[in-house]
Amino acid sequence: MIRSIIAAIFLLVLAGWYLSFLASRLDSLHHRIETSWAHLDALLQRRAAISLEIAGSKGIDPATSLVLTAAAYQAREANIVDRSDAEIILSQSLKLLQEDELLLPSGIAGELLAALALVTEKISVGITIHTEAVRSARNLRSRALFRFFRLAGHAPLPMRYSFEDHIL
Repeated sequence: MIRSIIAAIFLLVLAGWYLSFLASRLDSLHHRIETSWAHLDALLQRRAAISLEIAGSKGIDPATSLVLTAAAYQAREANIVDRSDAEIILSQSLKLLQEDELLLPSGIAGELLAALALVTEKISVGITIHTEAVRSARNLRSRALFRFFRLAGHAPLPMRYSFEDHIL
């Protein structure tokens, strides 16, 4: 009788520990998502700043400069709802600028283009890290054990943004 009570208490403690372990694992994934998004946001802000510097360069024609400036300001100032569209527009503007062979050799400083290429590469890595973290958290949260015991608490469901597919 006493052995069965002790065994039941041990199993309850073990189950509680396991649920606590799973909840802390999910919490660390949510933290990873937040930090990866903060890093990605900083890189996107840096890309917009470099875009503004390129738009102000001497070799850019006024129309290209206007389009690039508008896209960069829109990307820097957009709220979270409009952020994806603004980042996609900035990516398309930069892609058009890089494809225009008449602009590149003549006026844009090579250091700005090198900085833009470096930030774009870092953004690619940042997007990969962020999407992997979101995918991992969503997979954990979709399991029945996490839903039944509400191990996610009140944390919102992590999401990916549409610009992550189109930014590069």
